[in-house]
Amino acid sequence: MRNLKLQILASLLAGLALTGCDDAPSGSSGAADAEAAPLDRKLDTTQVARGKAVYEKHCMECHGVGGKGQPGDWRVRDAEGMFPPPPLDDSAHAWHHPTAALLEVIRDGSPQGQGKMPAWKGKLSEQDMQDVVAYIKSLWSDPVYRLWWKMEQQSLEP
Repeated sequence: MRNLKLQILASLLAGLALTGCDDAPSGSSGAADAEAAPLDRKLDTTQVARGKAVYEKHCMECHGVGGKGQPGDWRVRDAEGMFPPPPLDDSAHAWHHPTAALLEVIRDGSPQGQGKMPAWKGKLSEQDMQDVVAYIKSLWSDPVYRLWWKMEQQSLEP
């Protein structure tokens, strides 16, 4: 468990350090027909709707309407040396992290010295946190979701 937490923390820190982190895939890259086919994300629409409600109540103030973030550059530290809240759509780095890492940041807050994200453990239920993550995933374009899905599957391998 400790190794998993260290791996997740390392993934989060690496994601924040990536300068091209906000570059989502765009356009056609000559991918195979399977890559261009409509994507069945298998997201539960009821869960996504619940997650949207939780997001709008607790997350939108910082992460913006539809996860689009706030004006300004989320990659530049503020006067206190902290990163501002990033967008959670596919224009920033949330999609670079496996589900377990996204849930950990929601539960425990920003890694120390990185941002001002509060810990939601004890304030939101585990189901609320899982619902929010489902909603965030619903904001990602198909090309980004495909890349995330491949990364997610690799994170689950032993």
